Amino acid sequence: MSEINQFDWVDFYKELSGKLLQYKNNRSELVEKVKKIYEITGLNLPTLEKDNQIVDIDPFTFYGLFNKKLTDANRLSILRAVAELFDVKAPVPTAFDSIPVLNPQNATFYYFIPDRGDDDIQDLWELFDAALAYAKNPTSETIAQVSKYFDLCINKKGNGNSKITMGLYWIAPNSLLNLDQRNTWYIYESGKLPGDLVKTLPAIESKIPSEKYFAIVEKLRAYLQSEESQLKDFKELSFEAWRYSEQVNHEQAAAKKAEAKRDNQGAAIADEGVETVHYWIYSPGDGAAFWDEFYNAGIMGIGWDKIGDLSVYNSKDEMKQAMKEKIDPSRPYKNAAHATWQFANEMKPGDIVFAKKGMHQVIGRGVVESEYIFDPERSRYKNIRKVNWTHKGEWDHPGQAVMKTLTDITAYTDYVEKLNSLFESEVEDDVEVSVETNLKPYDEDKFLEEVYMSKPKYDTLVALIKKKKNVILQGAPGVGKTYAAKRLAYSIMGVKDPSRVMMVQFHQSYSYEDFIMGFRPTQEGGFELKRGAFYDFCKSAEVDSEDTPYFFIIDEINRGNLSKIFGELFMLIETDKRGIELKLLYADEKFSVPKNVYIIGMMNTADRSLAMMDYALRRRFAFFDMEPGFNTKGFRQYQEGLQSEKFNKLIDRVEALNADIAADDSLGEGFCIGHSYFCELKETSDQTLSGIVEFELAPLLKEYWFDEPAKAKTWIEDLRSAIK
Repeated sequence: MSEINQFDWVDFYKELSGKLLQYKNNRSELVEKVKKIYEITGLNLPTLEKDNQIVDIDPFTFYGLFNKKLTDANRLSILRAVAELFDVKAPVPTAFDSIPVLNPQNATFYYFIPDRGDDDIQDLWELFDAALAYAKNPTSETIAQVSKYFDLCINKKGNGNSKITMGLYWIAPNSLLNLDQRNTWYIYESGKLPGDLVKTLPAIESKIPSEKYFAIVEKLRAYLQSEESQLKDFKELSFEAWRYSEQVNHEQAAAKKAEAKRDNQGAAIADEGVETVHYWIYSPGDGAAFWDEFYNAGIMGIGWDKIGDLSVYNSKDEMKQAMKEKIDPSRPYKNAAHATWQFANEMKPGDIVFAKKGMHQVIGRGVVESEYIFDPERSRYKNIRKVNWTHKGEWDHPGQAVMKTLTDITAYTDYVEKLNSLFESEVEDDVEVSVETNLKPYDEDKFLEEVYMSKPKYDTLVALIKKKKNVILQGAPGVGKTYAAKRLAYSIMGVKDPSRVMMVQFHQSYSYEDFIMGFRPTQEGGFELKRGAFYDFCKSAEVDSEDTPYFFIIDEINRGNLSKIFGELFMLIETDKRGIELKLLYADEKFSVPKNVYIIGMMNTADRSLAMMDYALRRRFAFFDMEPGFNTKGFRQYQEGLQSEKFNKLIDRVEALNADIAADDSLGEGFCIGHSYFCELKETSDQTLSGIVEFELAPLLKEYWFDEPAKAKTWIEDLRSAIK
């Protein structure tokens, strides 16, 4: 096996480990660098402590920042920032296949304060240090040191075989074996290793002791180095485990799909992007008291006993009519008939069911095992299916659950992923995981503190977006459009919840296929239907309450070909058209923009290269002018806090410059200099202020007055004079 591509991460990780070890006794600086990584990348800082008041971090959690389920683009972005901040000379990895990754919902190796022990993070550093020493010099002494801290760390709350051994594999893949689920399956169950060898290996335990772990390590190392094995080290073993498990998964999926087609159960699947397995949210309503009975009997029931055997009805309309005749003719029964029809006719063995209680709690996950059954001997819930309840307990719901008795959520891929993640962490480590879900409050006062805007303008903007649902923030460069957009969303939501906010940037090549859906080439040479950013976002919002707002933010909205990008959504985004369904271009399904989705666009009024906004789209958006905030209360307080005479003089000259720009017939107010050029300054030295003038404002003025170079030169000299 060649290491040219799939193992190009090894050298980078090895060099980084040496750099990271230098922070063992200087963790406060490491914490600051972690924060800097996310400032550089522009990504949201993951939750690393309660309220993200980070006071300490261990090296394995640091590696987990880029070794968890992420897009390759985000992973590369983080790794490039790491290389820059830690001066890593090895090339940044480009291939990530087979590297074991954490579940994002369980991505710290420690519990948050006050639930962790005083020595928990220190012990992880000692394990990290000992493992690197063992990798350099595997002696009885270094093995003993690794073993000591291995046993300490694996037995801490939230840790188990997968996390601890994958952490060791990241930093020493030539010496220490990863025992995550894929590798464990490959070693013990795949049949790819000699049976005689597997029989000699210690049995896997949920928290394997170091003695057994090293016994597995040494026996597998001896086998891999023998002539009997085609794989020669732990890296090749892990890669093959990943490759073969992917192959098996694809084969099983194909077999299920073929079986479904033979049984004529796949007719409703309109495209290859929808899996054969369907996912369902299930609530028994007033039957919550019967959960013990459901769990113990291994069933799920849907009620509606008064209409009898559901299989005798030929359509949803027949079910609805039976409900009217046998229960209450005044009720509509549309949702009830839909749910009972799906329960009897569309649900099938192999489907996944998430059981919920109320709006905010998930109480189980199961696999459907039988076809629909009508059991007249049962006292209640005669309409049943047998279910293997694989998980029982209580979990906080990731959002707010729909209140229907039964809902097919297969199409809502992000939502399904969030639900699955509740249980993946428990399966992964065989321990109960406490996921930090507290979100910081965010209100009008916080917005006005961070965004230099007057309160009356803020009130106007909020009222505008609530009424119109689609707003474009337009203004000159530096007025803080992008900075304000997310904070505007948070202030309306009342909480800083990044999961309900998505930002994209339009450009000339951005298309309907990126935004909604389209066919994309696969590695195998074919094509598959991929959902776009706005489609997935709407599906996530759709399963939540209409009172829970979601915000889709589009930077540089007028850089894209808007007719091409929005397609049939021109109508669907209108305020009075929300909830109305239209058939999509590429899929045999109907789609609507939920009422709780708000769109915020940003547009730079000083960019001469941009075409006029599409008039059809203009009618659907309200336009709000963002102005320089030099005269706002917030900026004046910030300015006073700097206590810099030169800064004050420079601001005075910029305000005079803005008056000249606004009066210029070829420019106007849309070209005024914004306040954000001067924000978040740590100090106001001559070098800092001169840098703003020379490298940000001067080029802009030369562009503004490209046909009046003398005027541009006069104003540049005027700005320079303010800081001399």
